[in-house]
Amino acid sequence: MNELIKPKALKSGDTIALISISGGRGGDADMIARFEEGKRRLESLYKVNVIATPNALQGNDNIYQHPEARGADLMWALKNKDINGIICIMGGDDSYRVFPFIDINVIHDNPKVFMGYSDIASWTTLFAVAGVMSYYGPNLLTPIAQPIKLDDYTMEAIKKCLFSTDTIGEIKPCDSYTKIEWRNVTEDEISWTKNTGYKLLQGRGKVQGRLFGGCGGPIRQIMGTEYFPTPEFFNDCILFFEVGSPYGSLLAGLHDLRELDAAGLFKNANGLITGHLNEEEEKMLLKFLKYEANREDLVVLENVDFAHRTPMTVIPVGAMAEIDCDRISFSIIESGVC
Repeated sequence: MNELIKPKALKSGDTIALISISGGRGGDADMIARFEEGKRRLESLYKVNVIATPNALQGNDNIYQHPEARGADLMWALKNKDINGIICIMGGDDSYRVFPFIDINVIHDNPKVFMGYSDIASWTTLFAVAGVMSYYGPNLLTPIAQPIKLDDYTMEAIKKCLFSTDTIGEIKPCDSYTKIEWRNVTEDEISWTKNTGYKLLQGRGKVQGRLFGGCGGPIRQIMGTEYFPTPEFFNDCILFFEVGSPYGSLLAGLHDLRELDAAGLFKNANGLITGHLNEEEEKMLLKFLKYEANREDLVVLENVDFAHRTPMTVIPVGAMAEIDCDRISFSIIESGVC
């Protein structure tokens, strides 16, 4: 991957636009209070101004039925000189439907902070194709507006990646984690699990490369289209993917890996980081790498905090990173913004 254009760092007083670029539940009656809480937290914690894009709160049904409105919102936010950054309200499952309504040159010519996760992986891929760094990280409804408060790990990750021009440095594992919580619950109802830290599945030495990845499903939806990179794009990358058992199916996880491999992602990659894997998922991944991808040499680091759980770090797509197998560590060796 070639070096991508870095957006300017966010700062106190900047304006952030919240966008329903995928799902639209932020505007539904049962979620509007959560939307307002997330907006308030961003304003309070980071001293920024927060607005919604024109169609962001139209509701899930309307957002689904009008992908052109979602596209118009992104174009509006990028072209608007008063907006400094864009945060996705939530993920979903059909972002690819919006792509025909996007002018990729507008993304390239107006580099701004753009952050989200899950289905937003298709958007971070499109931004990379446009030559602009984007950020696989927290959405507004989860985890920014998670019940009780925004956890310290996620809060600091956002600050370090989006509000500072310093090198991000080592990304340490969280101390404890919990599931994504959509209900309005009390603190006593949230169960935290002590984290065991990173695990090296295979590899040796140190490897470096530019970061690419996210959630496999949305990325697979745009494979074979003009919106997906060519195989050469992935040369020397460190990939980050939620591999395992999507929708509870180990076979579906294997199919994900095979499709990524067929698209050329593993052939010349320098490393792979994953979320938490159970024993069966680890065996499946190692077997795939050995016999199908022919990459027993690929460095694989497990249990990094970018997957569908709380807390989350922020991964700048296109940034240079390093995996140190001796220290079992993961570092981003440049700043996320300029």
